[in-house]
Amino acid sequence: MIPKILLSFDVEEFDMPLEYGRAISPDEQMQVGKAGLDKLMPILRDSTIQTTFFTTANFANHYPDAIQSLAQHHEIASHTFYHSSYATEDLKNSRERLSQITKQEVVGLRMPRMKQVPVADIIQAGYTYDASIHPTYLPGRYNNLHLPTKLYSEDGLFRVPASVSTFCRIPLFWLSFKNFPYSLYLKLALHSLQKEGFLSLYFHPWEFVDIHSYGLPSYTTKGCQSILFDRLNQFIHDLKPHGEFISYHAFVKS
Repeated sequence: MIPKILLSFDVEEFDMPLEYGRAISPDEQMQVGKAGLDKLMPILRDSTIQTTFFTTANFANHYPDAIQSLAQHHEIASHTFYHSSYATEDLKNSRERLSQITKQEVVGLRMPRMKQVPVADIIQAGYTYDASIHPTYLPGRYNNLHLPTKLYSEDGLFRVPASVSTFCRIPLFWLSFKNFPYSLYLKLALHSLQKEGFLSLYFHPWEFVDIHSYGLPSYTTKGCQSILFDRLNQFIHDLKPHGEFISYHAFVKS
């Protein structure tokens, strides 16, 4: 069976400066997020790959045409309604609003910052799968070393974990991609792909534009703009011989 590569982007308001006490207006948060999405378009037009965009309904309300266009080839899934706040009703409201905009069924969820919410709430809101599981240990965030690294079902809800290394469960997420030596990251990703049969990765469009002026830690801004874009383009090229790029929904259905 051909290994599956699940490439995803969390399409959201660029509210990260707020975590570090830096003021940024809602309009500017949107503008930075949209600029990043525009920057990625040359990669996203590649007809040989399909990706998933976990999108806040708030972002989609501001840029419905862009989300509709992406939905023609890629999967649009929910990143709840707002990135900086959450209420249980946001699960259903975001799914329904994204469905209205894309005119397609929205069945997937990823919570902002991998926040854990009751499975019953996710099911009640009408989702088929949840991609909010990160089976690793991140100091100050979470300790999920007890969770599976493969696709699993919980109370009838499919849960797709983010990928980790085959030893020590080193997270293969956006920070690793930009901070590890490329050859090491590629090696870890290929090992995980071969062992698990799939690779689940996530990035943010705002990573691909210049965000140096927001006072963020250097490990979050490393390579922003052209360096990170070129690295992602190379990474996709290097992965293609080893698997098939499909959406999360297609993976769950298979």
